[in-house]
Amino acid sequence: MKAINAIRMGGVDVLPLVEGGKGVAVSTGASCGEWAGAGGVGTFSGVNADSYDASGRVIRQVYHGRTRVQRHEELVAYGISGGITQAREAYERSGGQGRIHINVLWEMGGAERILRGVLEGAKGLINGVTCGAGMPYKLAEISREFNVFYYPIVSSGRAFTALWKRSYSKVAELLGGVVYEDPWLAGGHNGLSNSEDPNKPEAPYARVLKLREQMRAFGLGEVPIIMAGGVWWLEEWEDWIDNPELGPIAFQFGTRPLVTQESPISEAWKQKLLTLQPGDVLLQPFSPTGFYSSAVRNEFLRDLEHRNERQVAISPEPVGEHTAEYGVGPRKRLVWLAPGDLQRVHGWEAQGYTEALRTPDSTLVFVTPENAREILKDQTDCMGCLSHCRFSNWTQHGPDYSNGKKADPRSFCIQKTLQDIAHDGDIDHNLMFAGHNAYRFGADPFYSNGFIPSVKQLVERIMSGR
Repeated sequence: MKAINAIRMGGVDVLPLVEGGKGVAVSTGASCGEWAGAGGVGTFSGVNADSYDASGRVIRQVYHGRTRVQRHEELVAYGISGGITQAREAYERSGGQGRIHINVLWEMGGAERILRGVLEGAKGLINGVTCGAGMPYKLAEISREFNVFYYPIVSSGRAFTALWKRSYSKVAELLGGVVYEDPWLAGGHNGLSNSEDPNKPEAPYARVLKLREQMRAFGLGEVPIIMAGGVWWLEEWEDWIDNPELGPIAFQFGTRPLVTQESPISEAWKQKLLTLQPGDVLLQPFSPTGFYSSAVRNEFLRDLEHRNERQVAISPEPVGEHTAEYGVGPRKRLVWLAPGDLQRVHGWEAQGYTEALRTPDSTLVFVTPENAREILKDQTDCMGCLSHCRFSNWTQHGPDYSNGKKADPRSFCIQKTLQDIAHDGDIDHNLMFAGHNAYRFGADPFYSNGFIPSVKQLVERIMSGR
């Protein structure tokens, strides 16, 4: 393996190893601080981060507000408090070594307020802000306010160009690096555009080269690009290292730090990752953000897949092939279906899927009465964890805080499921994010006999190679 040398990033020399931020209480100050202390760039999640009581127990995020707006204010307060808590732990654990970044999703509810609140409350502890899931134009402006470096996450040179021309060119001196997150390899929410086919992955080298060429046109030839998604062993990326065509490159590890001693996820979750097989991680469209995301294909995702299949198009009046009457809801309000679809509906009803829920796309999906009650309750309990949510129709912009569409039952409450799995919840019936390389845990001798390394041991192993 080629020698791995330090790289200039954010004004200092660090190992070209970046811990990927994983949302909702999964990337914590513990793993972040240890990664930074080992000489790399540690990242903690600023998405609904945990706070602790005087005994060190997690303060669960319970909402008491009667309205969505009131609950949203509680969520913002939780986010600021938790982010400050994790920043302090990361800084203490790092011993002043390496770099500490906060990762936020631009589409999370109250993103700007939470980010500003954390940076204000943890001044001097955070060196950089990593931000994706949307087009974070204001990221540079916020970073300048607090004199920290910023690291936008993009999946194409075109996305970076839009950000640069509109905003980042005005704060070029604080652009610490650009994260290229591969839409087909990375875990969590991915920046797959409408012009890209989720079933036709493209090799990352050519896409990163286009990003570098665009950056050079803006005078950013020495700003590092951080490759995120699909990175396991650095020797598999030797043609990227010290490659003058690509320029400075660092590598982000998101999935591998999940299986470490400092990782806060449950033992059951870690053991599940150690037994995954190729194809067990699914790139799927069910997220309430509207983005594709990659997660383990467990019972939770299978239920969403099957729910989406139990769907028929409807018309408010008889037109074309929609000639079959069907009554929806307790009042049996009439809609019209194609005769063949009506037969399918009768088959689903015979299996117990008797509740028809309307979607924003003039369709009905069929679920059990129990599922219907859960879906409607989750929609009612919305606390505005996203800037826009297709599941509950929330938007954080007034005056009515609605996206103007029907709530979409083909999705789910992402806050509920991610909070549950992050705090020892059921791993089969919750959303379990992971990168597509997660199956490699089971084939990697480093994890033989269920061995779970410390973060320091993992970084040493990555640096030494196989």
